[in-house]
Amino acid sequence: MAEAKQREMTDEHKEALAAGRNQSRAVKAYLAALKNNKPKRGRKRTAETISNRLAAIAEELPTADALQEVLLLQEQVNLEKELQAMDNAVDLTELEAQFIAVALGYSTSKGIDYATWRKVGVSADTLAKAGIKR
Repeated sequence: MAEAKQREMTDEHKEALAAGRNQSRAVKAYLAALKNNKPKRGRKRTAETISNRLAAIAEELPTADALQEVLLLQEQVNLEKELQAMDNAVDLTELEAQFIAVALGYSTSKGIDYATWRKVGVSADTLAKAGIKR
């Protein structure tokens, strides 16, 4: 049996692979941030409205029956998590800038068109900045 000849990668090939990984990383980070920070339906809650509701729950708890107590305590936990998430808000500007820098090349190499980017929540303004047209 003949030994298989092992081919070495050229420096250009290695650079292309590294560039592709960097593009993928930037696109993935931006899309994940968009998905996690997607606006919810209805009126937007503020820290003040959440704090007001937490105060109301504190007033209702002492007189609540057993079932209502469980529901109020769960609402309290949910509101506290939401309030904490507001404090840890993600700044999309840096992720968006990285996305804009690589989006056209990534889009071209993967065959992703304008409509698909829009369906996952990328704004028309961001796509325009990246040079991706309809």
